Amino acid sequence: MRAHAEVIAEPGPYGTRLGTLRSQAPLLLRPTPDALYLVSGAAGPLGGDELELTLTVRTGAALTVRTTAATLALPGRTGAPSLLRIRATVEDGARLDFLPEPTIVAARARHHADTFVTLTGDARLTWHDALILGRHDEPGGTYRGRLYADLDGRPLLRHALDLDPADDETTGPAVLQGHRSVTTVLTVGAEPVPDEPPTPTSATMRLAGSATAALRTVLGSGPDARRPVRDSGHAYRTAVIRA
Repeated sequence: MRAHAEVIAEPGPYGTRLGTLRSQAPLLLRPTPDALYLVSGAAGPLGGDELELTLTVRTGAALTVRTTAATLALPGRTGAPSLLRIRATVEDGARLDFLPEPTIVAARARHHADTFVTLTGDARLTWHDALILGRHDEPGGTYRGRLYADLDGRPLLRHALDLDPADDETTGPAVLQGHRSVTTVLTVGAEPVPDEPPTPTSATMRLAGSATAALRTVLGSGPDARRPVRDSGHAYRTAVIRA
């Protein structure tokens, strides 16, 4: 299955309005007064699916994107990976908070996630990505994630995460340390990044391209995969959405 959904948020007379809102099953976009929700119109993604989401936030607009439930990546018949590609553009003076529920990679599934974020000027961003390997009492499938962010045409972040529960390097002390969930939070804002000492399961890395940009990584057991956003000091921002 192939599908593409797109939203363009722009300033309006009563706050942020969605000038473009285009859904294609299984990527269904549903606006509410506090956020834009991404609703799955079918099971999956299944192996072989190629899904793409395009987000654009114009100058002066603010957009919060959430999901109604966790995403469950499932194996397909052919063994091909599923792919979710997200392209986000946040213009100068705009804000995007991407706060989905976790992605769960089921046993035997192969899931790829490619994210490309383009920021300009004083754009503000919170990008939350939580991954859980396997449902309850199952080993989980394999995952390949890429998060690329550019600020004013220059690279800000190039982040890669490859996980395989059957690989000793993945499960060992260098990556998962025996945990089954990984959460990353990319923040770009107006406030300088505070000093946060690392712990055995969390670390915050300042990004060289901006004094207000950081990537926070937290390991967990699964149910706590949403905690890092709350701990990071960045409140959940909402936008008034009017069509």
